[in-house]
Parts: sequence; C-alpha cells; structure tokens
Amino acid sequence: MASLVLEDLRKSFGATAVLHGIDLTLQSGEMLVIVGASGCGKSTLLRLVAGLEVPTAGRIILDGRDVAPLDPAARDIAMVFQNYALYPHMSVFDNMAYGLRIRGLSKAEIARRVGDTATLLGLETLLQRRPRQLSGGQRQRVAMGRAIVREPKLFLFDEPLSNLDAKLRVTMRAEIRRLQRRMAVTSLYVTHDQVEAMTLGDRLLVLHQGRAVQLATPMEVFERPADTYVAGFIGAPSMNFLPATLSHGGTAATLDLGLVRPFADGRRAGEDGRKLIIGIRPEHIVEAADGLEVQIDLVEPLGSETVLIGRLANGDMLSVKVAGRAQGMESMRVTFPPANLHVFDAQTGLRLDPG
Repeated sequence: MASLVLEDLRKSFGATAVLHGIDLTLQSGEMLVIVGASGCGKSTLLRLVAGLEVPTAGRIILDGRDVAPLDPAARDIAMVFQNYALYPHMSVFDNMAYGLRIRGLSKAEIARRVGDTATLLGLETLLQRRPRQLSGGQRQRVAMGRAIVREPKLFLFDEPLSNLDAKLRVTMRAEIRRLQRRMAVTSLYVTHDQVEAMTLGDRLLVLHQGRAVQLATPMEVFERPADTYVAGFIGAPSMNFLPATLSHGGTAATLDLGLVRPFADGRRAGEDGRKLIIGIRPEHIVEAADGLEVQIDLVEPLGSETVLIGRLANGDMLSVKVAGRAQGMESMRVTFPPANLHVFDAQTGLRLDPG
C-alpha cells in the first residue's frame, strides 16, 4: 500500500491549459473516483500519474517519492484501460504473465501469481483461451488480472466499464469494489458515470474545465454540492434551479413566483437584494394543496417511481420525482421543504451557507 500526493499539478498542450493546479492527498488503501463531463481533464490527470504524459508543472509523490521525472515502468503503477489492451495472439495466461516475464521473475513465481489471481477473478478455466474467445466481462477481468499480478503500489482505472452493457457494468462495478477493498490497494478511478462515482469511491474528485471544484465523500458531494455545476452534475434527474432574491434581513429567499422560504434557524446569508439560485432535487419536492402549480409536459415512468417534467407559472422548468405511477397527470401543486433547499450565489454559482 502507498499514499499519493499531487501538488499543484498542471498540464498545458501548447497555449491550451487542460489542468489548472490540482492538489490532493490520497491515503494508503483509499479509492478516489475522478468524475466530470467529457473534456474536463479526467483522463489527462490519470495519464500524468501513470507517466504517459509529462506535467507542465507540479509534483506527483507516490509513497514519499516524487515520480514525475520517472518513466512509466519505474513508477510501480498498474493501469486498467477502457479498451482492455490485451494481446490478441496470446492466451489469457500469457497476457497476465507478460509483464512479470519482462521483469525477470522466475517461472515458478509467475505461475503462482497468475494462478492466484486467476482464482481470485474466476478465470482459472480460461487461462488457455485467446481474448477473441472471451466475453466483454471476461476480457475486463483479464485486464484487471494483468494489473493485479504485478502487485503495484497504485491502481489506475480509466473508464474500464464503458464498453460493457448496463447489466454487466453493475456486476463488474461490484467486483472491482470488492477486489479493491480486499486487496487494500490505493486506487484512482476515472469515470463520467455518476452511479459508478457514487458507489465505488471512498471520496470523489469532481473536475470542471480542468479545475477541482469539490473533493469529498460521495454523500457529502450529493448533500452539500460546492457549486451549481456539482449540484447539476451529481444526481439523476438533475437538481432543479430557480431564481430567487435574498430577503427578510438576509434570513430568507424569495423566489420569483413570490414564494418565501426562510433558512433554518433564522440563519443569515448576506444583505437583502442579493441574487440567489435556489436548488431542489426532484425527489425532495412534495405535493401540497396550497403549493405552486406545475403544468406537466412529460411523464417518464421508471417502474417503482415516475419523473414528471413540467413548468411553473413563470415558465421555469421543474422536474419532480414521485413514487409509483402517475399516468395521465396534467398538473400538480408542489412545495419545497426548507431543509432540502440548496442556496447558491447567482453570480459565482458557489454554495452559500447561511449563518
């Protein structure tokens, strides 16, 4: 096991800055999931740690040693790629053993490591097959096995499940988490899938346009998003955002429709008149006979629950998630429980914590 520290890590391609000073500390045995939209710098960050790209500035400290100047082979890091990257002419055994042979390990040690790893991954009956004879899930297990046999200090996962179907992704997601916890190997996992991010990581690093906008546990990111980007990116359906103004001596928000929502315990968020954005997740909106009217435009049944998409009287879009079925519903009245409201500054998008 090993710790990983990134200090002011930056990367530019010519005049284009891709990463703007990433700082983080990954504890020994921890799994950190890096999540964000396409083009935010996730894979670039992973490639910098792996040594496949050279940083423009900053340090990469693995187990107390700055590995940024080192070649990839000297970093003691194993990477699992999106496309498996298996040698098609080699058997499963040879694919898993190849890196060990390059390092000069004995035949007996190679056989032991491959055998143990194959048993761990349920591949013991597939060792003589070629990659073309395997299913997508089996190929991904082989790719993971090739990384595991090296017994590295750090695992890197670059969207390893994106080529699998939805059902297999669920199975492999649980398998990866089980193995990572069992082996207690420090790991960085890149994905754009927020379900993977929420279920796999001890902590999440949310990237936006090359900047780290939040680093926290999955539930903290969900319950207390740092800004409107994180709030809108994490959660499905996305959080609703409504314009509001600070009022009542800075202790309440008045929505454009006139609905006033006080902050808990009379806490204060600044001077009256400040422009706000109020966020509320679809599952936290509740029906109320005296609430705001929503005209329903679209009904999306999901089985045990239904997502209703409609408009408020002022034209603002609103998504509401309700239990069970809601077919044929044309309108509803809703209210927003104060405890479930998220308050953001309209100019910066940053979260406000009244008090």
